[in-house]
Amino acid sequence: MINLKLFNPLIWTSLIPLIGVFFIFLVPAENEKTHRLIALWTTCIAFIFSLLLWVLFDSSSSFFQFSEVLFWSSLMNFNYSIGVDGISLFFIILTTFLSIICVLISWGSVSFFLKDYLLCFLTLEFLLIQVFCVLDLLLFYVFFESVLIPMFLIIGVWGSRDRKIRAAYQFFLYTLIGSLLMLLALLFIYFYVGTTDLRFLWHIKFSEVTQIFLWIAFFASFAVKIPMIPFHIWLPEAHAEAPTAGSVILAGILLKLGGYGFLRFSLPMFPSASIYFTPFVLILSLVAVVYASLTTLRQIDLKKIIAYSSVSHMGFVTIGIFSFNIQGIEGSILLMLSHGLVSSALFLCIGFLYDRYKTRIIKYYNGLVQVMPLFGLFLLYFILTNLGFPGTSSFIGELLVLIGSFQNSTALTFFASFGMVLGASYSIWLFNRISFGSLKLQYFHFFQDISRRELWILLPLVFSTLWMGLYPVFFLNEIHYSVINLVGQYV
Repeated sequence: MINLKLFNPLIWTSLIPLIGVFFIFLVPAENEKTHRLIALWTTCIAFIFSLLLWVLFDSSSSFFQFSEVLFWSSLMNFNYSIGVDGISLFFIILTTFLSIICVLISWGSVSFFLKDYLLCFLTLEFLLIQVFCVLDLLLFYVFFESVLIPMFLIIGVWGSRDRKIRAAYQFFLYTLIGSLLMLLALLFIYFYVGTTDLRFLWHIKFSEVTQIFLWIAFFASFAVKIPMIPFHIWLPEAHAEAPTAGSVILAGILLKLGGYGFLRFSLPMFPSASIYFTPFVLILSLVAVVYASLTTLRQIDLKKIIAYSSVSHMGFVTIGIFSFNIQGIEGSILLMLSHGLVSSALFLCIGFLYDRYKTRIIKYYNGLVQVMPLFGLFLLYFILTNLGFPGTSSFIGELLVLIGSFQNSTALTFFASFGMVLGASYSIWLFNRISFGSLKLQYFHFFQDISRRELWILLPLVFSTLWMGLYPVFFLNEIHYSVINLVGQYV
């Protein structure tokens, strides 16, 4: 009898990064070209299987698809099961897509311990895919925290400056300590219910007091991951010290874990507590939008500018999530996907500059459009996408979030819109300071526009953001019924 699991694309999407880890581990450290090729082929094949998930996905269903129980223990009532719905589908595709970008951008920039570097990235890809597809609360926590280990090594070992060790420990400790309360809540749920199966827990009605305590415990973990103010201190430092590929995966995927956690656990499991704490979350979100935008205006490090702008965008995401309506939640999901693409592209552009001139201090860059016109064109496009220019992916996400928030509060929508004005201010000012003005030839004498490899890295990001901005229905169709299922209990 044929085992149908062999034809499940979700299983192959999950396993292929581990297969790549196995083959890279077997190849001697001296064969760097072989390591690169194995990593590239591994990430490309995983991406193809993730696209197959999209092709075979039934957009008219709100249930988990491609579900499989890979392991079950009757002693502990514990099962290792996986599946995807409309909410998790595109996060898996984004993970596999950005993994290819990370391998390509590291092709010539990693000069030591290349084998270990690629092992960390493929392991990180495997763990992230598991976070988005696992259907057990305990295993979610395990993979959710295991992500810290390879990311800690990527920042601490292959970081770009002297403060990389401090940044790695700050990233690790902030996110780990924030998750300890979630572990205690998880243990309480297991002993209270007798299982950690997510599909079963969605139907458990906790008392309102219990929901409040459990919600706070989960919030402590997810708020640090997003991150929400005042839990954001680790993010600019981690971005500033991480290698370019580390910043791409950190901004593109890891910042989405908190938002995904709210959608997957906090809202469906603790509806009363989610409504109770909504004013608190919305106030923190508005502070994040305005404060992070103002802080961005005074930064001098290019990476920190993008890092603080990410805090502002994640404030929009939490506003959409806690609007409790279809438009707001769908907008928050689209905004997370868009931010994963746009922030990654901006970190790539900054990485291109750093590889050439070994500095990220903005005062050294002036008039680059005169000598790097192609780079200036790409930078302008992604800057406009970042500020939510109509026709781009960020515009659709922010528009839906504002529509969703307007149904609840006009004042909230007004102040959130003011944050968009501030976003346009720091985005345009950043582009002007880099691209226009007089060339500072006392600092740089050699200029090189983007290479063919860098061009082919950026082009898919341009296409993806345009596609999402001009034809969002391709994405909204898959998301819609899962969001309806989530919002149903709040109607």
